[in-house]
Amino acid sequence: MNWNYQELLPDNFAPSSRVWVYQCSRLFFFQEALEMEPMLIDFAENWKSHGTPVKGYANLFFGRFIVLMADETATGVSGCSTDSSVRLIKTIEQMFNVQMFDRQMLAFVIRDKIELLPLSQLQYAFNNQFIQPDTLYFNNLVQTKEELENNWLIPVQQSWLAKRLPLNT
Repeated sequence: MNWNYQELLPDNFAPSSRVWVYQCSRLFFFQEALEMEPMLIDFAENWKSHGTPVKGYANLFFGRFIVLMADETATGVSGCSTDSSVRLIKTIEQMFNVQMFDRQMLAFVIRDKIELLPLSQLQYAFNNQFIQPDTLYFNNLVQTKEELENNWLIPVQQSWLAKRLPLNT
């Protein structure tokens, strides 16, 4: 699979643009992705903060991650506008019977596929060499476009998970 997602990110957004990554509990089916696409486009085009348009971006990556981005150089994102993005994700959850808010599930690239692993099983997976220091991990904690570009898909040894594992690097 081509993991070069950076080329899909908008060029005209500031590096400091805020980012939210929502990971799905399963891969979206092709038909679901087609249904979701206009919802994401409509949300990004009509995103507002206290009535002022937000320069927004929304896209589905790898059939599993919804990435929302707001360039706050023109309009800041308020609590209400963040709430509207959460409502969008909750609508998607209900429409497609998926979970998008489970932060205990971790996503890794294993044998060129995205695999999910509960945080509680991380040590076991490492001990049994399912996860290794160079295994790619989706760090959904990124908060800016710059972090998304450089620190979203990174080796386990470069992530916050390294503190939880006995890595010999």
